[in-house]
Amino acid sequence: MEEVTKSVLAEEILKRLDLENLCSVACVSTALRSAVVSDVLPSLTALDLSGFSPEEETLNHVLRGCIGLRSLTLNCLRLSVSAVRGVIGPHLQELHLLRCSLLSSTVLSSIGTLCPNLRVLTLEMADLDPPVVFQANLTQLLNGCPYLESLQLNIRGILVDATAFHSVRFSLPETLKSLRLQPLLESEAILLMNRFKVTGSCLSKAALPSPSPSFTLQCLSLVLDLISDRLIIAITGSLPQLVKLDLEDRPEKEPFPDNDLTYTGLQSLGYCQQLTSLSLVRTCYNRKISFKRINDMGIFLLSEACKGLESVRLGGFPRVSDAGFASLLHSCRNLKRFEVRGASLLSDLAFHDVTGSSCSLQEVRLSTCPLITSEAVKKLGLCTNLELLDLGSCRSISDSCLNTVSALRKLTSLNLAGADVTDSGMVALGKSDVPIMQLSFRGCKRVSDRGISHLLSNEGIICTTLSTLDLGHMPGISDRAIHTITRYCKALTELSIRSCFHVTDSSIELLATRERQTEGGSKQLRKLNVHNCVSLTTGALRWLSKPSFAGLHWLGLGQTRFAGRRETVTATICEQRPWLTLCFDGCELGCYDGWEFHTPQRQ
Repeated sequence: MEEVTKSVLAEEILKRLDLENLCSVACVSTALRSAVVSDVLPSLTALDLSGFSPEEETLNHVLRGCIGLRSLTLNCLRLSVSAVRGVIGPHLQELHLLRCSLLSSTVLSSIGTLCPNLRVLTLEMADLDPPVVFQANLTQLLNGCPYLESLQLNIRGILVDATAFHSVRFSLPETLKSLRLQPLLESEAILLMNRFKVTGSCLSKAALPSPSPSFTLQCLSLVLDLISDRLIIAITGSLPQLVKLDLEDRPEKEPFPDNDLTYTGLQSLGYCQQLTSLSLVRTCYNRKISFKRINDMGIFLLSEACKGLESVRLGGFPRVSDAGFASLLHSCRNLKRFEVRGASLLSDLAFHDVTGSSCSLQEVRLSTCPLITSEAVKKLGLCTNLELLDLGSCRSISDSCLNTVSALRKLTSLNLAGADVTDSGMVALGKSDVPIMQLSFRGCKRVSDRGISHLLSNEGIICTTLSTLDLGHMPGISDRAIHTITRYCKALTELSIRSCFHVTDSSIELLATRERQTEGGSKQLRKLNVHNCVSLTTGALRWLSKPSFAGLHWLGLGQTRFAGRRETVTATICEQRPWLTLCFDGCELGCYDGWEFHTPQRQ
């Protein structure tokens, strides 16, 4: 009977828990610890540790009993090459190494030597080695992993050498179906496409070539110095079987007219008849460089050539107006995801007849589109399957559309950063049954403590579903808002209050004692950002130390009074909490962006 009970415990309860809950259960009793160690950990085939950044000792302790792993995801912010080398091996078929700020490219050769059976590999690395060293290690990786089906290599930094992938085309395994490279020169990308060249007759919709038995690449993602007609034509000529194409460029200067993206390149995308996902983005920080040779006519040609698109993402098209964007919404009948960035001519008119075309929309992102107002949101409200709505930096969004938003019963993510919403508008969201999990009011200057009270203390369900909340850069937020959050938000795990100047030590105390204040208990905070909260004093250190914030994985303290005492603060807060990452460098929650520019604390 005891063996039956133990078996039921392991199969029906313990194996349904995530790693953190398993660790908590193991601390309850010797019997439970034995059940976790002997019955659960050895049976795990996949483990995702991306939610926190362990150091070597913690990592080894966690993985010691996981002898059946086939898939492993690691946050490597504080891991060395030797630490990674110690936990990988031929048993792994899928490996994701994220935010590798300390890893040199020798980790590539280690993977090639130790993981010959890999099918999926993702690497996010900082630019630490000269190109010739990186290329040699990359060649060893590719030669040692002949069965790779998915490869993502993102090299990030201030002055990344775009020749790092110069030799990659000579070593890519023929089993590859998905490829992402960052960064890559346009000229190198064109040579790479020749490696994928298919055989067959001239490309035409009437007679598509038969794909070569060598390469069957279906997903291609590149971050380049330039997107041009030459590049697009090379891609479509070599990979007509593409299902997903994601291209982003970051040109240093305005491209020459004969070496930029024009109608010709957009029209050639029609040769990829299986294409369902397309992303074309030009990102130029602090420089006004865009796709100036594309206007509505170019988007008309694209929408006619690629009617099977289900996901469209466009950025850097300032000359495209409502007519062009509307043509995509009307022509692509199965469109589920629609994203536009920085479109200065996109207005509400593009969505005038959206119900007659794109009712299948599930995600809409309209970022930094100054002419978008609440009227567009009211039209989008007729898309009842909408799950994500991102209106970040659309400053003409007001309270008048929030009743519409409150009727979207499937909406789980809402971004109103920089919108002109007020405390009064929060009432509609607070009374709704919308299951919002991620919510951002960053920079909403007309929302104050009172608005947060309207949002969370009404009879709606948002206080039970909300897990991520961003109230950064809001001058009306003070300790009162934090008190409301700690009282009502039972599911909250991530909170950003960066640059909220009226938040004081009292807020840290409230958050630290949140579990005891909320009836029925609440989830523990995993990530907290108080960057530039200038009213915090070093007296709050006692509330940031153990045993408070027992579940915290990441804490942003940059530009506070803690930053001047970095070593002392790190030693005090992280004592007996080796999994906790402190960031003094101004990163967003979790250092998802910016990790390559700083070195985290070591213990």
